[in-house]
Amino acid sequence: MTIRVLVVDDQSMVRAGFSALLDAQPGIEVVADASDGAAAVALAMQMHPDVVLMDVRMPGMDGIAATEEITRATAAHVLVLTTFDLDEYVLDALRAGAAGFLLKDATAAELTHGVRTVADGDALLAPAILKRLVVDLVGRPEAPSRDLDVLTPRERDVLVLVAAGLSNAEIADRLSLAEQTVKGHVSAMLQKLQLRDRAQAVVVAYESGLVTPGGGSPRALS
Repeated sequence: MTIRVLVVDDQSMVRAGFSALLDAQPGIEVVADASDGAAAVALAMQMHPDVVLMDVRMPGMDGIAATEEITRATAAHVLVLTTFDLDEYVLDALRAGAAGFLLKDATAAELTHGVRTVADGDALLAPAILKRLVVDLVGRPEAPSRDLDVLTPRERDVLVLVAAGLSNAEIADRLSLAEQTVKGHVSAMLQKLQLRDRAQAVVVAYESGLVTPGGGSPRALS
């Protein structure tokens, strides 16, 4: 199945470069591009892409606002483009519904991997991004947290490891479970917490206090 991509950036050369790289990859097709957030929202509604590559800093409607509109109204996964890996918009972008982050100077292989990763419903959060996220959460007023009592103990364990950036295979190895079982726990956890994807689960894990900066989870993994 072909992954349909919308590329959004206010610089025409950046849009052209990403589009050329992606169109050269098997199973990926760039269906449209946009130079600002408002145009991106309109095109996302019209074209129904699977993945949106989204710049943050654009005139008019910025990438954060556009991401929120797109993820609220469509099933597209938004991959935010950043100029450096400690972008100050990490937390805002995740709260808006972004599924991950990609550096603008990413290689063709990294770009392709990023698009395929978020298209599969996984988060793309490098260790440096997680570090920045923790810094942002510590420095901001505490946000209302979701009730984690709806989760089973095992689902809480999985959430802790998702927040640590582990893949399903890595979580399966850590907890001595089958990968398919982990996938089931992740899906149940996201559904119970009414979260869109793993990226939002990371934010909830820290905001709820289940995971603490520098200290991991307050409770030991069972």
